[in-house]
Amino acid sequence: MDYVIVGAGPAGVTAAETLRQIDPDGSVVLVGAEADPPYGRMAIPYYLIGKIEADGTYLRKSDNFYESKGIKYVQGVAKSVSPDTGKLVLSDGAEIPYDKLLVATGSHPIRPPVDGLDLAGVHHCWTLEDARAIVRLIGDGKDVVLMGAGFIGCIIMEALAVSGANLTVVEAEDRMVPRMMNQTAGNMISDWCRDKGVNVMTSARVTSVTEGGGKLSVAVDNGQTIAADLVVVATGVKSNAGFLDGSGVETEIGIKVDNHLKTSVDNIYAAGDVAQGPDFSTGGWDVHAIQPTAVEHGRIAALNMAGKDAAYKGSLNMNVLDTLGLISCSFGLWQGTEGGDSVERIDEKKSRYTILNFEGDRLVGALTLGRTDHIGVLRGLIQSNVRLGVWKDRLMADPNRLAEAYIGATRVI
Repeated sequence: MDYVIVGAGPAGVTAAETLRQIDPDGSVVLVGAEADPPYGRMAIPYYLIGKIEADGTYLRKSDNFYESKGIKYVQGVAKSVSPDTGKLVLSDGAEIPYDKLLVATGSHPIRPPVDGLDLAGVHHCWTLEDARAIVRLIGDGKDVVLMGAGFIGCIIMEALAVSGANLTVVEAEDRMVPRMMNQTAGNMISDWCRDKGVNVMTSARVTSVTEGGGKLSVAVDNGQTIAADLVVVATGVKSNAGFLDGSGVETEIGIKVDNHLKTSVDNIYAAGDVAQGPDFSTGGWDVHAIQPTAVEHGRIAALNMAGKDAAYKGSLNMNVLDTLGLISCSFGLWQGTEGGDSVERIDEKKSRYTILNFEGDRLVGALTLGRTDHIGVLRGLIQSNVRLGVWKDRLMADPNRLAEAYIGATRVI
């Protein structure tokens, strides 16, 4: 059996290792688009602040790891797929035959329609090569503008702030991390960042970037103009699925898959950020661009490619973020459900916030800010779908009793 995996992030690497374990006689080819060996994007901020070298981001540290496992690693960019002939075509014209193909190509950053984003000194922070360019420009006293304060933007912001830069964040939405935090929590994160010396602008958009006098000039639609040595663009991402045009593989916001992570075309599977897979909370299909989902996608897809029957139960929407020392978490249906109950507690002086969302007597979503205790319990209560019974009312009265609720609701008498 010839297995080909295109995309060498956590989903692809996990799939390659899993296939090698369960089908030792099969051929496993792993295709990565970048010059660097497979690495984890979530480690890039640590490289930016000098905590690790570039090779510290690599997913597997030992030399010749893939060769030693019998995994053939190929550097190349996918151009097209031909299901009729069973071939993956690369941009250099090379053709790789497959019996089973896994698409784990992840996402690419979106460049908004703003004049001047092609100037030197303007960078995304998505690849290791991006990070190398940024490292050459950041430092104590440098003026930096970050476009976007979503999840990825806030991770980058941490590294930029720690570098000693004079940092301004421009976010188009009315709060920070708008796809992870509600208005209350997003505003509290903004206040926290301002207290740490970061200039945060929300409900604001960069309209242009120009250059002159050795500096960039960043115009914002609130009337302000900001001088910058570096502009970092973090305004969202889009799935890397364009090379599948004409293949018959169905796409929407990602590649549509079933609960075995198979696409609409036989023998082609998808995993990770590019896959629009089962959602645990809604019962629908969505893209969950988080590493735990990518790893589990890769494992499940590989099992099914090798002929096993491994159903995927769905990924839980979850994010944990450290923003200049303030921990924020969101799980499941953090925005609540129609007709559901919610309880919240807020302590603005201590930057602490908790909101729990219920559907019937089940906990289905939550947000927390400024706390690290019982976060695993919180996730467990949601993911186990346990009926809380009397513990729902007790949590409504005091949402801090999470550990007691878990023990009480799951205890077998």
